[in-house]
Amino acid sequence: MKKKLITLFIIILMAIIGTICVVKSNKTKPEEILNQYVGLLNEKKYEEMYEYITKQSKEKISQEDFVKRNKNIYEGIDAYDIKIEIKDIEKDKEDKTTKITYNETMSTSAGSLTFENITKIKKDEKKYKIVWSSSQIFPQLRDTDKVRISTIKATRGEILDRNGNKIAENGKISSVGIVPGKLGENKNENIKKISELIDVSEEYINKQMSASYVKDDTFVPIKKVAMNNTNLKEQLLQIPGVMINSTNARVYPYGKETSHITGYVQTISAEILSEKEGKGYNSNSVIGKTGLEYAYEDKIRGIDGVEIYIEDSEGNKLKELAKQDKKDGQDIKLTIDMDIQSKLYNQLKEDKGFFVVMEPQTGEMLALVSTPSYDANDFVLGLTNEKWESLNNDESKPLYTRFLQTYCPGSTFKPVTAGIAISTGTIDKNWQATYNGLSWQKDSSWGNYNVTTLTSYSGNKNVINGLIYSDNIFFAQTALKIGKDKYVEYLKKIGFGNKLDFPLNLKESQYSNNDKIDTEIKLADTGYGQGDLLVNPIHMASIYSAFANKGKMVKPYIEYKEGKEEYINENVFSEEAGEIVKQGLIQVIENPNGTANDMKVSGITIAGKTGTAELKKSNDDKDSGTLGWFDCFTTDRAKSNLLIIGMVENVQNNSQGGSHYVIKKIKNIL
Repeated sequence: MKKKLITLFIIILMAIIGTICVVKSNKTKPEEILNQYVGLLNEKKYEEMYEYITKQSKEKISQEDFVKRNKNIYEGIDAYDIKIEIKDIEKDKEDKTTKITYNETMSTSAGSLTFENITKIKKDEKKYKIVWSSSQIFPQLRDTDKVRISTIKATRGEILDRNGNKIAENGKISSVGIVPGKLGENKNENIKKISELIDVSEEYINKQMSASYVKDDTFVPIKKVAMNNTNLKEQLLQIPGVMINSTNARVYPYGKETSHITGYVQTISAEILSEKEGKGYNSNSVIGKTGLEYAYEDKIRGIDGVEIYIEDSEGNKLKELAKQDKKDGQDIKLTIDMDIQSKLYNQLKEDKGFFVVMEPQTGEMLALVSTPSYDANDFVLGLTNEKWESLNNDESKPLYTRFLQTYCPGSTFKPVTAGIAISTGTIDKNWQATYNGLSWQKDSSWGNYNVTTLTSYSGNKNVINGLIYSDNIFFAQTALKIGKDKYVEYLKKIGFGNKLDFPLNLKESQYSNNDKIDTEIKLADTGYGQGDLLVNPIHMASIYSAFANKGKMVKPYIEYKEGKEEYINENVFSEEAGEIVKQGLIQVIENPNGTANDMKVSGITIAGKTGTAELKKSNDDKDSGTLGWFDCFTTDRAKSNLLIIGMVENVQNNSQGGSHYVIKKIKNIL
């Protein structure tokens, strides 16, 4: 009996709790319903919003039409961050509604939008529901009206060289299309001809023409081609049904010569558009994908002007809701000199390599060449899958921007070791290495490992001769004399292991694979430019500038400016060290025995250093290729003022002989 009473008590208690919960749930306030509705709107849950409106409202609009109208308006104007602030709540006993007056704000593609609105809420099947009409969206909006958005196109900034030559501009391209009704009786044959000429599949052409919007007199765009491709356009226009229109587009006048500098733009993807929400992009925007187009995107992009307004059923503009004026992008003037850029590209275009040219006193980048190259215009015109795969699978890597990467510098690094040794007081210009023959090791602890050099000479084994004859053993002994700790400290001082401040994404130079030089052998190898040493060519240009600037290491830059040069380090090498190394580098060319004597140019004094780097996977490897380097600068600023870092891959295949192949190409432009 006692158990039955307890059980009965529990049942009654649960019933009371349930009743309390029901009563409590029925006490939801009208303003809470409105806030919940707005919350769902921010989450774009339009189907759930429909359940918040009254039965009578549902009779006037189906769920499908409700979802469509809200989605089209709110997402059409890119509305987000919608907020309300309730000002007044008034109960109307006559129609049994609660009238809520509130301020509403939202961010849109035309900027921030603020307005006052009124919502009526009433009990519907014992729950508060919204008495809905189109005025719930905007107070002036009637059910028969539409919300329109008008775009005023902004102009993207152009990219120019130092002399005003446009290397990325807003130009025209040709849009090749088909008018289906004019293809004639030989429709299939004509489509086949078009397909062959523009390298687009017949299946793709037929698919474009079968779109729901297409009628016999519709212009169906198929492919974009360059405006200057007159021969192709003439052939196409001989085919019935073909029409060619001009359209605005990004154009790269120098094509392959500058594509690794400029990069390219493409129409923004849905994914990136989502990431850029609220930043002025729309589905028709173009965005920089690589190169300076990407690096300077925020500066050169144009932000389209936008007007949002209400239009009646007859197409009349009734009310402007929001407006944002267009903002044209800024032009970018570069330090690049297209005369030098074009000359060096044409010298190198058949090879795999790079040229970096800088004014050694200012840091201005005059040329950045990477070969083989690609044509940025192809990305604007639209690549076929076959062309894209061809570019990606090409063993010569035309999409690979070589001047952004790092490479083993070989003997071109010997001047750096010399600069460190003299600046730290480790050696002076008279100090001599001690060894005999062409092979040397510190002691028996090195086992079978020897440092070898190619040329024997009778003169003093000092720093000047070490540079003239490119003496590996001299610089190995010099590095050992400096010591691991001091050598690493100095390499960090000149920028190893740090990102160089530059608009393009330069790979960091490194002195080791494990952030330390942990053996004497590795230290010795590093001293003459081997070991784990990898250097970025723009960084190398900056280091070499110190030999032309009394030890000051200039900061490279590519956006043109008026004003004083900047330095990465104003005393990276002592003035004495800078001068000694410079004189040694002059002798590399001027001395008949110098490794770069073939670089000698009448009337111009040049300081430079050759270098070859063998890319061995092991000591026995003889097939991994050789890099040929030549780094140089002119010493008479009044006659010529150039610092050039050049490298060609696989020079072992060139009959001209390693780095001398690079020398010839540089000499041709001086």
